[in-house]
Amino acid sequence: MMSCGRFMVKLLLALSFFVSLIIIPVAESTRIRRYTWKVQYEYRSPDCFKKLALTINGKSPGPTILAQKGDTIIVDVINNLGTENVAIHWHGIRQRGTPWFDGTEGVTQCPILPGDTFTYKFVVDRAGTYLYHAHYGMQRESGLCGSIRVALPDGESEPFRYDYDRSIILSDWYHKSPYEQAVGLSSIPFQWVGEPQSLLIQGKGKFNCSLLDTPSLNPGACNMSNPECSPYALTVVPAKTYRLRISSMTSLAALSFQIEGHNMTIFEADGHYVEPIIVQNLFIYSGETYSVLVKADQNPSRNYWAVSSIVTRQSNTSDGLAFFNYYPNNPRKSPPTLPPAGPKWDDVESRLTQSEAIKALKSHVITPPATSDRVLVLLNTQNMINGYRRWAINDVSFDFPRTPYLIAFKENLTDEIDRTPLPDGYNYSSYDIYSFQNTNATTRHGLYRLQYNSTVDIILQNANTIVVNNSETHPWHLHGHDFWVLGYGKGKFDIYNDPKKYNLENPIMKNTVAMQPYGWTALRIIADNPGVWLFHCHIESHFYMGLGVVFEEGIDKLGNLPSSIMGCGATKRNLRP
Repeated sequence: MMSCGRFMVKLLLALSFFVSLIIIPVAESTRIRRYTWKVQYEYRSPDCFKKLALTINGKSPGPTILAQKGDTIIVDVINNLGTENVAIHWHGIRQRGTPWFDGTEGVTQCPILPGDTFTYKFVVDRAGTYLYHAHYGMQRESGLCGSIRVALPDGESEPFRYDYDRSIILSDWYHKSPYEQAVGLSSIPFQWVGEPQSLLIQGKGKFNCSLLDTPSLNPGACNMSNPECSPYALTVVPAKTYRLRISSMTSLAALSFQIEGHNMTIFEADGHYVEPIIVQNLFIYSGETYSVLVKADQNPSRNYWAVSSIVTRQSNTSDGLAFFNYYPNNPRKSPPTLPPAGPKWDDVESRLTQSEAIKALKSHVITPPATSDRVLVLLNTQNMINGYRRWAINDVSFDFPRTPYLIAFKENLTDEIDRTPLPDGYNYSSYDIYSFQNTNATTRHGLYRLQYNSTVDIILQNANTIVVNNSETHPWHLHGHDFWVLGYGKGKFDIYNDPKKYNLENPIMKNTVAMQPYGWTALRIIADNPGVWLFHCHIESHFYMGLGVVFEEGIDKLGNLPSSIMGCGATKRNLRP
């Protein structure tokens, strides 16, 4: 006869097996993906010139995060920099319910101190192509970045077919450190960062060592035969179709990307499907991500060039070069042709045409609200403030408070933030966008408080810089949201007539968008994500010089903040357990 104890053990085992049959499918559909990253400096020669680079577990770009929609991502970041803080932003991840893990030092968290470990935990709630990168000072320039690829859940299919999936990060590369550059930008007289020394494709480029201003006595300081700077090779199988997730992590340059002899079909932008567009050159701005389809349908006996070129700026930086390597050719075999030239740097019309052509895929349109509750017209200008050259929005140049915005608002630290409302617009009737006007700009906390769940239009208006006959391209990135791109235009935005031309039928949703020289870009958002969110130019030097604002919305709807994000400003001695 079976004892009561033995019977209970068998019963519990049977029940546990039955329960496991129930919970295993749930665990399979939404997983926890945990990473441990050690961030440190290492000497690297990505373009043949040896300098310090920021690495994650010894890699730059860092490891790719692979996940499925609904997964929870946990990243333990160990700051091994020794003398430098760090923070990591999850670019394109909306952080619904976790605004404190957006990774924006000074806005949503205190920085991670040397020797400390900080844990980010968030859900990836949409499939698509995203990024991560440093968000402390101008640190991103040093190579701390990587890709995030979020797939659809099992059983769901995409509207486009392909055989293989690859990620490519395009970037520019400076030989000076971000700190040298930052000192120049904040000096009198002003010292501009200049053009990048190289363009990198997946972390590899080639600088002509003979161009060094002051040749080093160390023969290893710049070595063009160093295998570390051999061209990146993307190996493809003939007749197969590839999804290339192309992202830009440039600190300054806007780029054109092309693959010699091959068409590219754009089908995704910033995580949203778009109507397919066939292009030879993909124009891409800092912070943008695109997926393109490329079929390996050319002569398979040779390799082909993949080329990135600077546009929007008259630059002397050489093109970035990589190999589109047809298997089984040697991946180090140079193509027999010269690399194709990029488009003209000042061909604004072609860039604007591509932007205007991108529409939401018909089967995936998210219709925007028909009207907005508020309109913000943000005039981008350069100004002289107390002898320093700054960028400003409606005459306010952005500055960080000593206590991050999110903490100051939620903890009601009223003395930590200047809550004076920023202007919703500028003097539209009298301001000449084609000439420099040194208006009475100030530097302060750039804050817009948005009514929760309201619909807000944001008009980005470009203008002349301090330099005569010069207006720069600005890629604007919004944290915590996607926005509808309602339209683009040339010249001064007409607040009465241009809204009549908005695309309300099938506008693309994005998190990063370009504003062309002397032009405007119109966006629409719903302020439905409680938190404090940065909206800024994604060019490192421009944001450092003040080109950004923050949006506060629904802060009262948040629960308690985690104590891990505190420890600076007014929270130094007031940490909760």
